[in-house]
Amino acid sequence: MALSLVSTPESSGSFPRLPNRPSPASRRTLVPVSLVDDVDLPPLAGDLVRVEDRLNNAVRADDRFLGAVAGHLLGAGGKRLRPALSLCAGYAARGALAPASPEVVTGGSAVELVHLGSLYHDDVIDEAETRRGVPSVNARWSNIVAILAGDYLLAQASSLAASLGADVAALLASTIGELCRGQVLELQHLFDPDRTEESYLSAIEGKTASLMATACRIGAMVSGVSADTLDALTQFGHHLGMCFQVVDDVLDVTATEAVLGKPTGNDVHEGVYTLPVIYALAGSSELRALLGRKLEWPDVRHAVDLIATEDVVEASMTVARTHAGKASEALAGAAELDGDVCDRLRRLVDGLVSRSS
Repeated sequence: MALSLVSTPESSGSFPRLPNRPSPASRRTLVPVSLVDDVDLPPLAGDLVRVEDRLNNAVRADDRFLGAVAGHLLGAGGKRLRPALSLCAGYAARGALAPASPEVVTGGSAVELVHLGSLYHDDVIDEAETRRGVPSVNARWSNIVAILAGDYLLAQASSLAASLGADVAALLASTIGELCRGQVLELQHLFDPDRTEESYLSAIEGKTASLMATACRIGAMVSGVSADTLDALTQFGHHLGMCFQVVDDVLDVTATEAVLGKPTGNDVHEGVYTLPVIYALAGSSELRALLGRKLEWPDVRHAVDLIATEDVVEASMTVARTHAGKASEALAGAAELDGDVCDRLRRLVDGLVSRSS
């Protein structure tokens, strides 16, 4: 879903004592909005059009059915945050006065194809019926078609990466492995009220942060930056990804169905106990007695009321703010990067945790 901008007061940095029986009236309401516009670099819009053309070419297949299925979600749109990060890494390395190089566009497109392929697989796992406002591939055709189409997208991503050299291809292959590791770790803890914060953070490092880190790293790699600068941009992407996922998980229990495009508390319903749930369980015996099994929607809504308290949201957002700060710090020591581009990237990170919609 789109990145989410929230407004929270400054935190003391420690997890607060939670009330045992929170009231729905104490819930914090957060609203997601787009972040790509925050970067506002002159060549970005045009370069994203180039990425879109590259993606459309990549999903074409001699078999018309395969081409239609592989392009199904691509046609539904999306914010293209990951290729935007590749482009911005290129701008940071070379300046933002001219369009990105063809290599940066290709690298960003490869990363987006990995993301799209993972969505096809995720929808099978989640038995999702819609994605981006259209029927999911598994719902419209079948699980087998969705899995094979997802595999095809990953193959096309690998082909694009290989065209950029062995180092880029190896990085993308390693990242796909990390995506799988993070997802498998999450699946091991479905409906587990004893899931730890450590396990949660490890899972989101794999399933979300790894691909954002790679998006930045590929944009930097093909732009020929130094090793230190390459690591700085990679760390920026990693911490942005961690912040992104924590905020996204907070939204699952705070935003409305109209905003989310899915029911509030959908992760709870699916047994994915995220950071707000882990924190809420620490202070609510009522919630612990409720979770641990598949819930009907009235019980999900009750669970959300127990989870989405001011204290839990603030504790979760403290973690998000920590990663936002580390993302900004990662750029501070990279002297060879374009200062204006770095300022705009920091604005993007700050937008995750500091602006109301």
